[in-house]
Amino acid sequence: MRSGELKMRKVFIVAVFLVSALTFGQKKIDFQFDYAQFSYDSVSNYIEFYYSFPKDELKTTETSAGNFVNGLLKIQITDKSTGKDVVNKIWKIKQPVNPGDSTDAQHALVGVLGFKLGKGNYVAKVSGGDFADTSKTKTYTEKFKVNPFIGNKISLSHIELAKNIKNEGVNKKSIFYKNSYEVIPNPSIVFDPQNPVLFYYVELYNLLTAAKHGNLKMNVALVNSVGEVVYQRGGNVKPVSNALVKVGMINLTKFPTDSYNLLITLRDTTNDKGAISGKKFFLYNPKQKQNEVAKGNAPFIGSEYGVLSEDDCDLQFDEAKCIATGEEIDRYEKLTSLDAKRKFLYNFWKKRDPLPQTPENEFKEKFLKRLRYVNAHFGAFNKPGYKTDRGRVYLKYGPYDQIERYPSSSNRKPYQIWYYNSIEGGVYFIFGDLTGYSDYELLHSTKRGEIHDYDWQRRIIQN
Repeated sequence: MRSGELKMRKVFIVAVFLVSALTFGQKKIDFQFDYAQFSYDSVSNYIEFYYSFPKDELKTTETSAGNFVNGLLKIQITDKSTGKDVVNKIWKIKQPVNPGDSTDAQHALVGVLGFKLGKGNYVAKVSGGDFADTSKTKTYTEKFKVNPFIGNKISLSHIELAKNIKNEGVNKKSIFYKNSYEVIPNPSIVFDPQNPVLFYYVELYNLLTAAKHGNLKMNVALVNSVGEVVYQRGGNVKPVSNALVKVGMINLTKFPTDSYNLLITLRDTTNDKGAISGKKFFLYNPKQKQNEVAKGNAPFIGSEYGVLSEDDCDLQFDEAKCIATGEEIDRYEKLTSLDAKRKFLYNFWKKRDPLPQTPENEFKEKFLKRLRYVNAHFGAFNKPGYKTDRGRVYLKYGPYDQIERYPSSSNRKPYQIWYYNSIEGGVYFIFGDLTGYSDYELLHSTKRGEIHDYDWQRRIIQN
C-alpha cells in the first residue's frame, strides 16, 4: 500500500521501466514493454512496468497439468550514483494455452510489475525472451530519472496507456487493479483498427496543498507529429482530496496513421501555475487519409514550456539572460504573446542541448544547478543571487578555480578575486562590497568583454 497517497495501490512485485536502444538476440521475439511512474511518498516514486510476450512466438510446453508457454523476463536496474544494482532478477512468466483454440495464439501474455525507487538517476536493462529457448530475446536499455511527485506544487504522474479500463465488475485480486479500477495496459503503445480506442490513466497530486482556492482546470489534448492539436477536451477539477485519479478514453478511428502525443495539463487558474504530462504512441489507421500540415507548427506544446505563464516565461529568461546573445535579448523583449515567449524559450534551450538524442538537456541542467547555487550564496539585501555581479559571472563562466578573500580593514572595503585558469589562458575577476550589504560589484576583469578598470583599488578605499 502506498504511504500517504492513493492508498489502494497494490504493490505487485519488483521491477521497472523504460524504452529505447534495442538490441536483439539470435532470433527475434516481439517482446514489448512500457512504463509509468506514480507517487509513493515525498522521497520516492512507484514505477510500474508493463510487459507483453507474443504467445505464438513462445514454445509450448506439454505437462500433465496442461500446455503452457513460459516467458523469461530479466530486469537489472543500476543506481548511477553508486554503481550498484538495486534490482537484478529473473522471472518466469507462465500462462496456459489451448491448442484447440486458433485465436488463443493471437493473444499476448500481458502483465505488470512494480517497484519503489528513491530520488536519483538510474540505468535499466530489461530483457524478454522464451524460457524454453533463451536465444530468442529482445533487450531494452535506458537511462532514467526519478523525481518524487509529492511536494508543494500541483503535479501529474506519468500517463498509462491502456487497452481497457474497467470500473464495474472489477477483479480486486487482479494484478491490474488499482484505485478502484482494473487497468489493462497496452505495452506496445500502438493502436490500430482492431484496437482503436485509447484508454488513459493519470494521477493528480498536491491538490489541497498547492491549490488552496481549488480553481483547477484539466485539459486533455492529442498533438500529431507536426505539432497540430487534433483533439482537445477540458474541464474543472474539484480537489476533494490531496490526490485524485483521472481516467478517460479517446476513439481514434477518425485520425490518420501517425505518431501522436497525448498531453494532459493541470492548471491552477488562481496563480496561473501548472503541470503537464505527456505520452507518445503510434496509430496505424490506413482507412483515414493523412493530413498535410506544415512541419514545426508548435513543437513547444508538448514540452515543459507549454504550460508556463507569462510571468514564468519572463522570469526564466531573466535568469538566463546572462548566457543569451544580444540578438536573443532584443528578440525576446519584442515578443508580445504568451505562445511566442513559450516557443522562444523552447528553442533557446533546445539549440544549447549538447545531446539532443537524450531526454535531458545537459546544458540546461548544469545551468539550473548553478542558478540554485548563486541564489543560495550570492543574494544581497532584496536582490536574488542571479541579479548580482558575482551571480552573473558564476552563471556564465561556472565555478572559479581559485578565490582570494580580503576582509574589510580600517582603510579598505572588503573585496574578492576569482581566478579562472582555463579561460583565455587565465583570467580573473575582482569584486568589491562597496555598499556594505554583501552586494559585491564587479570592479575589474582581464576577461575580454568584461569591465576593465586597472585603477579599481581607488573604489574600495574607506572614506
